[in-house]
Amino acid sequence: MKKTINKIAVLGSGIMGSSIACHFANLGFKVLLLDRLNDKLSANDHNKGYNLQTSAIRNQLVRDGLDKTLLGKPCPIFSAKSLPLISIGNFEDDMIQISGCDWILEAIIEDVNLKRKLFAEVDKFRKKGTLISSNTSGISIGKIVDGRSEDFKVHFCGTHFFNPPRYLTLLEIIPSTFTKPDVVDFLMRYGETHLSKDTILCKDTPGFIANRIGIFAMVSAFQLAENRCADGRINWSTKICDFSNSRCNRFGYFRESSRWFVGKFKR
Repeated sequence: MKKTINKIAVLGSGIMGSSIACHFANLGFKVLLLDRLNDKLSANDHNKGYNLQTSAIRNQLVRDGLDKTLLGKPCPIFSAKSLPLISIGNFEDDMIQISGCDWILEAIIEDVNLKRKLFAEVDKFRKKGTLISSNTSGISIGKIVDGRSEDFKVHFCGTHFFNPPRYLTLLEIIPSTFTKPDVVDFLMRYGETHLSKDTILCKDTPGFIANRIGIFAMVSAFQLAENRCADGRINWSTKICDFSNSRCNRFGYFRESSRWFVGKFKR
């Protein structure tokens, strides 16, 4: 598969979505960062003469999400010179712009129904042949893509980045049963050659690989603690995924919704 990636749309401006957008910008890609339309007007904004039709107000959620991420430590952006590569918008006004993107990456909350609803809109505006992926850390890729067009399905794949994506090199590639082999091969190769990632091919099982192992380690550590086992055994359990490093404690990077969702499937 020969494909050139010039512009990427990232859907969702939370910590993960904004950090991924920054990672792409660090590498010189143009990024379109979209999130929900803001439908609330504060008294302060009203006093300034703004209204719900003002562009800055309509894009306030995505702007706040990106700004919050930029304040994080470690910093997700390499240089302030990369920030102009990121343009912002909202799902209602700017979804049409994804037609000019070569890769559309979703990074919203871990809710399969919300992802399906969003991708139904994406399917209306994307051009055929565009790569689409989800940054889900554990939801079935096959379930997310259910109901989409045939061209959407064959170009859809899971691409699970780890937080913070600028610093953690692992990238899980998770195809569904519909994904074309050349799409998988392209993402595996592209992640390594253009995104500075160590790509790993995963089966479409709850938690994929890293989170499946990570949740096992967490549950094991909790059980050992409950049984008042020796600290050495707990440390051994947490070191499976390097949880013992307090500065990069992966516990902090597991979203509560992801842990609950994958844990439900494991039960």
